Amino acid sequence: MATQNFQWGSRTYIMGIVNVTPDSFSGDGVMDTDAAVAQGIRFAQEGADILDIGGESTRPGSAPLDATQECARVLPVIEQLAQRVAIPLSVDTYRAAVAACAVAAGATWVNDVWAFTRDPDIGRVAAQHNAFVVLMHNRAASAIVSKLGGHYDNVVYEQADIVQAVATELAARVAAAERAGVARAKIIIDPGIGFGKGLAQNLELLRRLHEFKTHPALRDLPLLLGVSRKSVIGLTLNLPPSERLEGTLAILALAIAQGVDIVRVHDVQAAARACRMADALARQPTPRDE
Repeated sequence: MATQNFQWGSRTYIMGIVNVTPDSFSGDGVMDTDAAVAQGIRFAQEGADILDIGGESTRPGSAPLDATQECARVLPVIEQLAQRVAIPLSVDTYRAAVAACAVAAGATWVNDVWAFTRDPDIGRVAAQHNAFVVLMHNRAASAIVSKLGGHYDNVVYEQADIVQAVATELAARVAAAERAGVARAKIIIDPGIGFGKGLAQNLELLRRLHEFKTHPALRDLPLLLGVSRKSVIGLTLNLPPSERLEGTLAILALAIAQGVDIVRVHDVQAAARACRMADALARQPTPRDE
């Protein structure tokens, strides 16, 4: 079993994305089990601390799977990686049945982009196995997808302040996870950049990530940021996913300065190097004058 002694706040942890899908928005999906396993091994060598294995694309308009199809994609990859890497494995799913099979195969994290709202029984599965859980804020179901580029137009929230709106909804999902039996020490929150937010809303969230670290109901929880190659970069720089690395790294550096604990990325080696540099500046104590 991979060690999972995380010291939140000491450094930035890297979550490498392994998409076992043919339709990933980022163009990095692989359907061959051996290729996916090789990618995971390479990511571990390049500095990943966690591998996140997903079998269903979350991009707007992607075709949904059933649990059997999703398991057929991710389980062989998880089973092999559990034997070949010494870092924790995460399953990117919102289905309790898939989560149960994944943890039996060797995963110790459950990354739910719907924060236990699509399949509430996933909380029981995570609690039963004492898994880490990532609860992501998601308003994609109520968002309008733009006809230009497949991104989301701005969504109307009950609270006008987007940061407070997301924080309030995340706090409610954290409470639901705790009611399901998940230990608070196992919960990670994710503001869900790109999921039911428009460009201006995403930029505002990224400017004010530090507020999640001081919010009364959330400040003790690790903060994960998934922004790698996303449309907030493409729309700002007018670039396709394959050319968004520099924009991704710029956001990561500024996010680390605001206290982000985990970054979920496609380009592990570049991100790990950028994060180590940002950590050296943002997380080291200021030397005292002698």
